[in-house]
Amino acid sequence: MAPTKTDSYFRRQAHTIGLFPLLKKINNLPISRMFHDTRDCGIVGPGFNVMWETERSQVLNLIEKLRPRDCGKKLIRIGAKGDGGYLVPDDLDGIEYCFSPGVNTISEFENQLADRNIKSFLADFSVESPPIMRPEFTFDKKFLGATDNERFFTLASWKEKYLKGYAGDLILQMDIEGGEYPVILNTSDELLNQFRILVIEFHALDRLFDPFIFGLYSTCFEKLLTSFYVAHIHPNNFYGSVKRGNIEIPRLMEFTFLNKKRVRSSTPAQSFPHALDEVNVPSRRDVCLPRCWYDANGI
Repeated sequence: MAPTKTDSYFRRQAHTIGLFPLLKKINNLPISRMFHDTRDCGIVGPGFNVMWETERSQVLNLIEKLRPRDCGKKLIRIGAKGDGGYLVPDDLDGIEYCFSPGVNTISEFENQLADRNIKSFLADFSVESPPIMRPEFTFDKKFLGATDNERFFTLASWKEKYLKGYAGDLILQMDIEGGEYPVILNTSDELLNQFRILVIEFHALDRLFDPFIFGLYSTCFEKLLTSFYVAHIHPNNFYGSVKRGNIEIPRLMEFTFLNKKRVRSSTPAQSFPHALDEVNVPSRRDVCLPRCWYDANGI
C-alpha cells in the first residue's frame, strides 16, 4: 500500500545505529590524526560530508539474487485494483490463515482472501479497527515488531496467541512502513518456513547505496532467500526511484515470495510489468521495474 505513515523514525534509527561506530572512532582520534583518518573514511571538511557508497558489485550481486523467478504457477491479483492489491502465485489451496500487519485504511486483500475461506489476523496500533470487519477477521491493536510490549508484539508471539501448535501453511502480507527489516531478522527460520507465500512491501530501498544500511537490508533478503524464491516484484510509485550509473532502485517495492518447497523448477521471469500490475498512485508518474532487476543484460 502507498505509505500514509512516515518511515522517518526507522530511517533515523538505522542511520544513527550505522554511524555510531564511526562517531566513536572519530571521538577517540588524536586531533593531529582526525582530518587524515576521517578523510580516508569518506568524510571531508567542516560539517562532516559523508561520501560513502556501497560498492557497485555488492549492490549488483544482491539484485541478481533477487531477480524474480517463474515458479511454474501463474500469478493472480488479490486485493484492490490499484493500491492494496498484490500479485501472488495461484497456489492458495490448503491455506487457512493469513497474517496481515499494517491495516491502515485498506483491507481488500484480506476481504478477497475471506471470500476464498482464508481467515486473516490483522494488526495495527495506529487504527481502532479495520475498515472492513467480517467474521473471518481477528484484529489486534498492536504493531508488529521485534519485541513484545504494550504497543508491539513479535510474529512468533502473534502466531502463538491464536495458532499455538498449528503446523499448516500460512500467508503473510506485511506493509509496516520500514519495520519489516527488524521483524524479518527477529523471526526464526522455522516460523518463516511455515509461510507458503510472503507479500512484503520493502521501504527505503534507495538506502542500499548506503553501506551502513546495505548490511542490514542484505541480511534480511539473504535470510528470506534461504527458503523462498522471489516470484514477483512491483515498484510502488509513491516515492519514485534513484539511479547510480546504470543501477536503478525504486525506493518502495512490493515483493512476492513463494516457498521453495512448493516449486519443482524455476526459470527467470523476463516480462515486466506484469499484465495484472496496477499503478499504486494514479496521480504520480508510474515506476516500472528497472531492467537491471530482471535482465542480466540490462546492466
